[in-house]
Amino acid sequence: MSLQILYRDEHLVAINKPAGLLVHRSWLDKGETQFAMQMTRDLIGQHVYTVHRLDRPTSGILLFALDPETARHLTDAFASHRIQKEYLALVRGWAPLQQFLDYSLKEELDRIADKFADPDKPAQPAKTHIRCVARIELPFAVSPKHPSSRYSLVKLLPLTGRKHQLRRHLAHLRHPIVGDTSHGDGRHNRFFREQFECARLMLHHQRLSFRHPHTHELIVIDAPLDDHWNRRLHEFGWSA
Repeated sequence: MSLQILYRDEHLVAINKPAGLLVHRSWLDKGETQFAMQMTRDLIGQHVYTVHRLDRPTSGILLFALDPETARHLTDAFASHRIQKEYLALVRGWAPLQQFLDYSLKEELDRIADKFADPDKPAQPAKTHIRCVARIELPFAVSPKHPSSRYSLVKLLPLTGRKHQLRRHLAHLRHPIVGDTSHGDGRHNRFFREQFECARLMLHHQRLSFRHPHTHELIVIDAPLDDHWNRRLHEFGWSA
């Protein structure tokens, strides 16, 4: 597995993380041997600092700082939502053309990692802008209730950063992301595996926009799509 560098200067480096790659070592995944943090460090020959999260099954932009001061600036910028993130997702059904979802989420707790966390913590605010950019109806009866199946290509702009926010918000709207084994629809996931040989979560962190912590220049980083994405777009006649 190789990494693509999307942006680099003396303070920052951004890579295009492949789906399935962990950001850093985790005792929950002891069998893994490849991690984005270590791979980026080896690629550029210097230590890197994590400043935000990207779920393992999600592909796309992963930003690292190259020094502690920059890391503090960026971590604070992410926490205060001064950094704009844009995602691309393939979802079940015909998603609304435009929607702003303000739907609070209770924290998802891991049975082991979060065993000391408060299970009664109230739901936290979670906000996402959703825009549908393409739709398709396929002549396959994935659900026994319908003779065909509908899918949408959506752009997602999260205004908060709750755990699995985009996946949970789309599931709440009954438009789960294809390939989501935690919050999605197993029938449609299986259809994409068997019909299109697509076994990944179809969620991609496509664009990151922010002010450089030192120069204050506007930085816009875009991440190209992988082969799974490009094949789906070609087959469905979509453009992203």
